[in-house]
Amino acid sequence: MDIPSLADADELSCDVLVIGGGTAGTMAALTAAEHGANVLLLEKAHVRHSGALAMGMDGVNNAVIPGRAEPDDYVAEITRANDGIVDQSTVRQTATRGFAMVRRLESYGVKFEKDEHGEYAVRQVHRSGSYVLPMPEGKDVKKVLYRQLRRREMRERIRIENRVMPVRVLTADGRAVGAAGFNTRTGAFVTVRAGAVILATGAAGRLGLPASGYLYGTYENPTNAGDGYAMAYHAGAELTGIECFQINPLIKDYNGPACAYVANPFGGYQVNRHGERFVDSDYWSGQMMAEFAAELASDRGPVYLKLSHLPEESVAALESILHTTERPTRGTFHANRGHDYRTHDIEMHISEIGLCGGHSASGVRVDDHARTTVPRLYAAGDLACVPHNYMIGAFVFGDLAGEDAARYRAWEGELPAEQLRDAHELIYRPLHNPDGPPQPQVEYKLRRFVNDYVAPPKSGARLSLAVEHFERMRTEIAAMGATTAHELMRCAEVSFIRDCAEMAARSSLARTESRWGLYHERTDHPQRDDEDWLHHLDLRKSASGTMEFTARPVAPYLVPVEEFTPVGGPSRHLGEVRLEQVATAGAREVAPTGSGIAAPVRPEAQAATASPRILELVALADEQPELDAVVPYLADADPAVRRAAVATLTETTPNGTGPALAGALADPDQGVRTAAADSLRELVETLPPEPALRELLVAALSSSDPAVRTAALDVLRALRLAESAVYSPALGDPDIGVRIAAVRALVSVDAVDPLETAAADPAREVRVATAKGLAAVTDPRVLAPLTLLVRDDDVLVRAAAFEALGTTGCPPELTEPAVAGLADAAWQVRAGAAIALRGAASEVAVPALAKTLDDPNADVRKAAVLALLRHTADEAARAALATATSDPDADVRAYAGRVGTT
Repeated sequence: MDIPSLADADELSCDVLVIGGGTAGTMAALTAAEHGANVLLLEKAHVRHSGALAMGMDGVNNAVIPGRAEPDDYVAEITRANDGIVDQSTVRQTATRGFAMVRRLESYGVKFEKDEHGEYAVRQVHRSGSYVLPMPEGKDVKKVLYRQLRRREMRERIRIENRVMPVRVLTADGRAVGAAGFNTRTGAFVTVRAGAVILATGAAGRLGLPASGYLYGTYENPTNAGDGYAMAYHAGAELTGIECFQINPLIKDYNGPACAYVANPFGGYQVNRHGERFVDSDYWSGQMMAEFAAELASDRGPVYLKLSHLPEESVAALESILHTTERPTRGTFHANRGHDYRTHDIEMHISEIGLCGGHSASGVRVDDHARTTVPRLYAAGDLACVPHNYMIGAFVFGDLAGEDAARYRAWEGELPAEQLRDAHELIYRPLHNPDGPPQPQVEYKLRRFVNDYVAPPKSGARLSLAVEHFERMRTEIAAMGATTAHELMRCAEVSFIRDCAEMAARSSLARTESRWGLYHERTDHPQRDDEDWLHHLDLRKSASGTMEFTARPVAPYLVPVEEFTPVGGPSRHLGEVRLEQVATAGAREVAPTGSGIAAPVRPEAQAATASPRILELVALADEQPELDAVVPYLADADPAVRRAAVATLTETTPNGTGPALAGALADPDQGVRTAAADSLRELVETLPPEPALRELLVAALSSSDPAVRTAALDVLRALRLAESAVYSPALGDPDIGVRIAAVRALVSVDAVDPLETAAADPAREVRVATAKGLAAVTDPRVLAPLTLLVRDDDVLVRAAAFEALGTTGCPPELTEPAVAGLADAAWQVRAGAAIALRGAASEVAVPALAKTLDDPNADVRKAAVLALLRHTADEAARAALATATSDPDADVRAYAGRVGTT
């Protein structure tokens, strides 16, 4: 391709420029538009399926739901998890604004798991605090957000430019005024003038090299190559905590998450090769990763995710989430290796390193309104340093950035010519070297050096060598060759990776202590040093173009945390970090240069074809059609067209969408019916509970398709559109899934009498669902069916019934069966019986639970400890818990040690 002239740039203008169309960027654009700004959203891919969120999201890790958690507790939790290096004012924004964001997302159509009464099903994953809110349909979140961007009122304010990749933020008069980039399909040079710029480009996930060796086989979305980190740095913004890496426990050879946040609430956990739980740390943090790494390296390794002990219902539910929402390829991976969660525990390992504020603490420095240290430049999401911010934090800070940035109007002065020339040179220099080294080879080498010299455990010598290598690789990166716009994008990403690698190495050199467990473990400085290093380590680009550092004391906390006492005070300017002298055979001032390698010829991809009617629907979706425009396609003779029409309705949601989709439940094609059922579930939070929808859903209960009947029950329940008389007949349905959906629906209306019928259902799965559902029923008559279920012949039914008693309360007449259950042959029943005794009288429960602390099964002992924590007013309970603090199981020890905090 030809190099475009600098003078021929496509110039765009806006009030607020949002760079990155993922989680934070989408929310920033929506909020800025709602506050009256004209917004330009740039995305180097396509907003419909870009960003980490598009890879699937199985739940919210930090939902502070009123009645289930307190903001101050969450702030303290994150402070401990990040070893005290926290600006609590930013973390508190997530804690206090997160619930409103959950509600806002629900209004868009995002679904969070709720019980039959519509209460949020928040789960406890860590040993303190209940913050995890599952999202069974989390694969649809990005689609829901894109639908909001394409609403007619938003389209008037938000201009989306897909396939445009900024490489530099432009600054003038000391503030951000726009950006420079290029079109990743045409190669055209693009400039933007803006009143404010919001960076939302995600983590630097393509930093370390995965153990598999695949460049793009990373834990984080591989398109997140550190673009925003580099752009913020070159714009003069301060970055902080860059030495605090993101490292995760992942599935061996797959690099997918081990999903503690999903598996643990179902009863899964991490074990060593002896089947022992070993993690003592109380939060998913660097300290936990240090324990994980130590176990992995010991003779007790390898380490596994244990699911094989779980009942079929739990395994099936986990497969549904892990193989669709979290990673669609995961099921294929396990199948190709002959692994099944029912028979195999899944081997785990440690991920490559990355930079990510959302999962550790490395990012652009922001205040509690997402402002960076450069005026009118903002950062949000995984790019911003708000420790352990996760998805809700990304939305919250995207919202904060959008609101604050909306005050500004487009820059009217000249764009800085020298910065434009530099950006133009960065983008197009590979076209000068079409036969230069190809990007994959140069990137592999760069990231191999990251693994060899920067990944922990760190040392001054290795980090100093890393800096030398990264400096030398400037020449090799400048010599890379490209012939297409797509290759230009990849080459620019390598320059971002190099910048992030140097920042990571120099920052790690500057902090002369060990902190955050495995995230910053220095073998030459093995101790934590709070006296000198209860400080943020800030990094910025100096006037001479070098990296310089400042140690900024942690500000006094808003929420006191016993382990740390920051006092604030003046910052300590460190300047440039000095490299350590390493043994070498010659002068180190001049680095060697690499040789050129011819670029391989790449075959052109063949364009796919599609049915003209389907292509018409795709085009129609971009026009936000009314229902009448889509209805003819729902009656098309081709079922593929009808399925596409359902997808178009789901994306555009015109008035009348609910009844139209409910009508499609009667389609003769199973694929269309399934698509309509899935769409109704996806949109259920946004559908008005209108009579026409109720009528069609009730009619669907007579469908011959059990999937349709199940969906109809689920949607009727969620929208509160029916009553017991509508749900009860489904208890006689021949399909087990339909009967389970009927049970959930009956629980939602507290219908005890039909639930007593369900307690005698011939299918174990239905009886288990009934037992679990009865825990949420408020009618005191609930004890009648529970009395039946605790005497059920099936192990899992009895266990579920006892667990329900832990919530409803265990009256005297059921305390005796619960105590007897502690001697059951099945560990599941013993654990359930221990849970039941939470709500029993202390004089009976405590002696029985104390004996259970000797149970051979760790899960039973853990349940007994949790039950005893409800009886700590009893001296005998406290004494029993004291003995459990030396239990061989890490979970039992940790919970027993919480007696002083209950």
